[in-house]
Amino acid sequence: MRTTTFLIFFGTVLLIYFSVNFLIYTRGLQAFSLSPVWRRSYITTFWIIVSCFIIGEILEHTQSSVISEWIYRIGAFWLAFMLYFSLAILLFDVIRLFNHFFHFLPEMTQTLRLRLGLVTIAIVSLIVVAGHINALCTRVREISLTIPKKVTGNHEMKIAMASDIHLGALIGENREARLVSIINQQKPDLVLLCGDLVDGDIGSALRKNLGKHLQEIKTPMGVYAIAGNHEYIGGIQRTLPYLESLNIKILRDKTLTLPNGVQLVGRDDRDNRRMGDGFGRKSLKELMTGLDKTSPVIVMNHQPFNLDEAVIEGVDLHLSGHTHHGQLWPFNYVTKAVFELSWGYLKKGVTNFYVSSGFGSWGPPVRLGNTPEVVIFNIKFTDPVQ
Repeated sequence: MRTTTFLIFFGTVLLIYFSVNFLIYTRGLQAFSLSPVWRRSYITTFWIIVSCFIIGEILEHTQSSVISEWIYRIGAFWLAFMLYFSLAILLFDVIRLFNHFFHFLPEMTQTLRLRLGLVTIAIVSLIVVAGHINALCTRVREISLTIPKKVTGNHEMKIAMASDIHLGALIGENREARLVSIINQQKPDLVLLCGDLVDGDIGSALRKNLGKHLQEIKTPMGVYAIAGNHEYIGGIQRTLPYLESLNIKILRDKTLTLPNGVQLVGRDDRDNRRMGDGFGRKSLKELMTGLDKTSPVIVMNHQPFNLDEAVIEGVDLHLSGHTHHGQLWPFNYVTKAVFELSWGYLKKGVTNFYVSSGFGSWGPPVRLGNTPEVVIFNIKFTDPVQ
């Protein structure tokens, strides 16, 4: 059943991918047919680039290497180009529709088509480059919270939270070291990594020895992480031992109490249901059975679905990632429609929610309409009001 589901999903993705690219190809062919040389060059270059993402994905999952990484990298960037070329075509079609009624455009000669095609490539390239630069510029966002619960010792606590790091072919050692540097500069008491530490298959991470810098994080209360959907995409049986070898404590449907009395609840990812290993996924109510609700409760849950569940259980702080806030505009409108909270802070009842836009990126290392981030929570615990 799982194999059949995967084949249907993979086939659907391929159909959409090549259909969109065929649309771009046919429109580009109209612009780049000024001569046989232009035409042949365009056809060859276009389909080589289009094939890179599929070939790179297959190679990265079968035999990761420097060559497969660069093929995948080209293909990943193409996904961003594909999106914005599609939007450009849509814009051109709207203009052509208006021109059909109002006749304000000059006659479209082949030379003009070529110039328009070159200008479109230039503009889309600038957009993608700007998005790539933005994806490399991590922001530190600080959130101050007051939680009316008792703790032992210091009544103030600093927590560093990061999600969606996506270590792999595109997010490598330099970005990992940058993340560790940001966290250590903040001197947090506790570090929480809310899923998608790796980008699917861990072949690239193992080959490049990624994760070694995560062991350099300095914090008195430790580093804790949960699994995200990408840990399941790559195979949880391979990914989990790898993460645990980095001295990161993985909370997979587990709870623990920190020395100051703060209780951590780490939820397994929703994708356990369709790609799991028989481990199962407990409800939040089951996980919180036996916890002392007069002490603070922090829940790590990668995908921010069903926020009301946390409100009902009286969770104090609920942390998620997953959405990337769409990563590429205009997909942020999609994530806003799907999730009650796509990015940022929300308070419902007594529960403080935060959904991070993530540190890394999936697919194209490009972000538009959002920024990568590390979130610092400055929490003050006070005696509850009687």
